[in-house]
Parts: sequence; C-alpha cells; structure tokens
Amino acid sequence: MRSTRSIEILCLALAALVLVWLHAFATEPWPVSGLLAAFAILIAAFRSRRFFPGRTRTRLLIESWSMVAFVTGALWFSGRNASPLLNLYLLPIILSALTLGRVVTLLQVTAIVVCHVSLAAATHGVDIASLAYAGQAVGQLAPFLLIAFLTTTLSADITEARERIEDLAQNDALTGLLNVRTFNEVWKREHDACERERRVYSLLAVDMDRLKEINDSFGHEAGNSAITLVAKCLQRSIRNTDHAARLAGDEFAVLLPGASPEVAEAVVKRVRNNVYKTTLDLRSRMIRCSVSIGAVTYPRDSRDMRELLSLADRKMYRDKELRRAPGGEVSA
Repeated sequence: MRSTRSIEILCLALAALVLVWLHAFATEPWPVSGLLAAFAILIAAFRSRRFFPGRTRTRLLIESWSMVAFVTGALWFSGRNASPLLNLYLLPIILSALTLGRVVTLLQVTAIVVCHVSLAAATHGVDIASLAYAGQAVGQLAPFLLIAFLTTTLSADITEARERIEDLAQNDALTGLLNVRTFNEVWKREHDACERERRVYSLLAVDMDRLKEINDSFGHEAGNSAITLVAKCLQRSIRNTDHAARLAGDEFAVLLPGASPEVAEAVVKRVRNNVYKTTLDLRSRMIRCSVSIGAVTYPRDSRDMRELLSLADRKMYRDKELRRAPGGEVSA
C-alpha cells in the first residue's frame, strides 16, 4: 500500500506539472482543478484505515481503475493523444500487474485502448479509420501491452519463488513433512488452545528400525529412500487436520489434535501396517521397513510439553526393545 501511495502521488504531481506547463488552468480552470482535487481527495481517502478495512484487493482495484480514469482526464486537457502524459498509463498497468494479476491487467490495457480511440475520435482532424492513426496507435499502445505481459510474468515468477522459499522454510527438504521449527510452532498453538478450551490431543514419537543397517548395506541414498517411504506412510495414515514432522535423521513426530488415547492407538496400528506393507526395492531386493512408536495424550499423561515429548520418546524406545526378536530383527 505504501508503494501504491507513492505511485498515485507521482501520477498526481506529474499531471499537475504538465497541466500548468501547458496553461490548461488558464483555458479551463474549473474542470482541471476539479480533476486534480478529486484525485487528491481519493488518494487521501484511501490512506484512511476506515476505507474498505481488511479488503486490500478491493482497494487496489478501485485505486488502479481510478488512476486510469484520472490519466484519461489529464490527457483530455493536455492534448489528448498528443499529450506528453500518455505514458502515465504505465503506472496503473504496472500496479495491476504486480498486485492484481494478469486478467485485471489485460482488462485495463483493453480499457486504455478504448480510451485512446475515444480521445482520437474527439480530436479534430484525426481519422481513427486511417492507416496513419492505426500506425500511431500501435506505436503508442504496443509498449503498454508488452510491459503488462512482462510485468505480470515477473510478478508470477516472484510469487512462485516466494511460495517456494516459504515452503522450504516450513518443510523438510527430503520428506516434505514439517520441519522441527514449524512443528514446534504448530504444537505450541495446539497445546495453548487445548489448555484454554480443555480439549485433548495426542503426540506420537516415531523412529525407524534398522536404518543404520540399510545405510551400511546399500548406502545413504537407500537410507534416504527408506526415510521418504516412512514419511509417505505417515502422511497416508493421518487426517488432513493432523501434523507430521521429521525431527532429525530417522526420527518423526505426529500431532493428533482432538485425539483420545484410543484414537492415537488406532493411528499407531495404521502407521505400523502401512510402513510394513510398503516394500522398498534396493538392488533387486525387496526390503520391508518397520517403525517403533510411542504415544502420549494431553492432559492424561502430562500437561507439560517437554515432559510429553520426553515420555513419548521413552515409550518409543521401550517399544523398540520389546519388539526385538532374539535374533535382533524387528517383528511386524
């Protein structure tokens, strides 16, 4: 919004300067003064927080179209299509391209073309059906279309890059699950909400079995494939409202909002089954992975977040020990 204000003030200042230079105030003082005053009042109104509060896109739509109308009025009083202010149309085009998207920008370019033709039709001695006018119009309007296209493309690339950066900041690069920082933020919000509203949630600590053996036998790329397999199984085993994260290495955590101990146990069984049923093909060998899981529930097991995580870890390691067969293999 600060950039929009700067663009509008620049547009108003340039138009006023050229209109004074061309003696437009001397020939048509009231219409010119009214145009400048109306746009200045509009700028001041849009700086007010009470004007469409919380509806930034609506404000930008009105402001950009108001700029198109203002520039058209300024052209009318300063020589129409021969006006030195013609390039002021670039300001609302760039504003729309950066903030409102390609459709709105192309609509504005179309409106500018219509205004250009209308101004030419109102100019004595200009035949809008002539080749001379057509050549002039193409020369003046083609840059507007080119800048609209390039700016909207650049804006889309910037938006995509920003979303990618935000995704990398929130998610683990290997698995796509939440990273530790984001998971802790989500967990803290859920914990605080449950404290206020006296709700429950469950937390799972998940650890892969025998990852070191896979790394030693097949290499770290195979180990990464096994970690990714477990992550996908976790995502298949939980609801859209649940949150899974990779904490470090082969350690995962799952937050189950609103889940009772019984629901958490059902999720544990589902995760185990999904992981065990999904095989990993390594050098023509089918490897079955397995996980050890510890489940805790707030507030039954504890009301403290650190204690809950510590208890979940202890349960997970106990599960790992209990499920080991005498030969050192993990049973399904």
